[in-house]
Amino acid sequence: MPDMQKVETDLIERAKAAAAKKAAAGPDIDLEQFVVPKKGEKKYVEKLETIAEVDKSRMLESGVMLDDRTARSGTFVQMDNTPVHFGAAQDGIEVMSISEARKKYDWLKDYWWKAVQVDADKYTAHVELNDADGYFIRALPGVKTDYPVQACLYLQHDQAVQDVHNIIIAEEGSELHIITGCAVAHRQSMGLHVGVSEFYIKKGAKITFSMIHTWSPETEVRPRTGAIIEEDGLYLSNYVIMKPVHSIQASPIARCVGKNATVRFNTIMVATPGSHMDLGTRAFLDAPGARTEMIARAITAGGEIISRGYMEGNAVDIKGHLECRGLILKEQGSIHAIPELKATVPNVDLSHEAAVGKIAEDEVEYLMARGLTRDEATAAIIRGFLKVDIEGLPKMLNDELRKAVEASENEAL
Repeated sequence: MPDMQKVETDLIERAKAAAAKKAAAGPDIDLEQFVVPKKGEKKYVEKLETIAEVDKSRMLESGVMLDDRTARSGTFVQMDNTPVHFGAAQDGIEVMSISEARKKYDWLKDYWWKAVQVDADKYTAHVELNDADGYFIRALPGVKTDYPVQACLYLQHDQAVQDVHNIIIAEEGSELHIITGCAVAHRQSMGLHVGVSEFYIKKGAKITFSMIHTWSPETEVRPRTGAIIEEDGLYLSNYVIMKPVHSIQASPIARCVGKNATVRFNTIMVATPGSHMDLGTRAFLDAPGARTEMIARAITAGGEIISRGYMEGNAVDIKGHLECRGLILKEQGSIHAIPELKATVPNVDLSHEAAVGKIAEDEVEYLMARGLTRDEATAAIIRGFLKVDIEGLPKMLNDELRKAVEASENEAL
């Protein structure tokens, strides 16, 4: 067993070194301009129905239902830096705060900063140096969620940084479906969200992770995510951001380390005026038969988008495809698509396609000839563009994701 004091000291030293670095990508953020709310400064909430209606409404925009949880296998809510409610509603599913999980399971140290490096940049360092809390979600071997587990990360304090460290484990042969809603209070003037999430998908297990964002024009967002997928495991990530944000920079990393491991990324992003989005996905196919698919849909209604995709084949008989399509609705908006492929061995199959353009006038005229107004025709084309068929998504979860996209597009566009 490793010496825990030595492990923690090493992590802290690496974090301090990373904290001295500038951000690796995206606009640099001065962390000193934000306050760090203390853990535990908010009280635990036994009955979620007692949370203020304005906050519950904001969370609902991100797919988090607090008043009716009959269709949820568990719930976690963190406000600022304090988990205020957590618990599972299904046997074999665990939902708790990271601080509680570390007390309960000594073996959790074996997962600590393994899928994400603590010294990746100053944001990961900030999470470690502030001893961030977050959620721990785990499916025991062979257990499959009847309904999605929901988690909400809610930034409420003005001019605050929210530090989060999450660990999600799907044990051998299990299935986890998770909806995470990230949101900021309406009255929030400026804030920073830094969320580290580590996913571990064991042999024959599956994790479906759908994240829906409801930020604000003043919010900075810096998530750092890593996933390790073992033999015959599947990691399916759905990422939706269609409402205003000042800046967001993220590039989750998935490593397929087991034979026939699979990762799929689906990203839907809409940049409104003043929004700066630098979003990407990275997959390392390190075992025979590994598979990846990256699908991105990007629309700018006046904001800036960088859409990145990187896949690397390091084993035989691997297959990957990357697709990025962008629409520019207004002249002041921009989309920069950056697809990258790398192969280090023969007998690999990697491909990509990228296209950026505007709505074709003949398509608009075709629909107008059938009775639609120009605005109705444009909206119909946009809805079709944003529709992404997600293989392997349960019907209920697919319906919820579709509703969230429709609600967001009405506001954003």
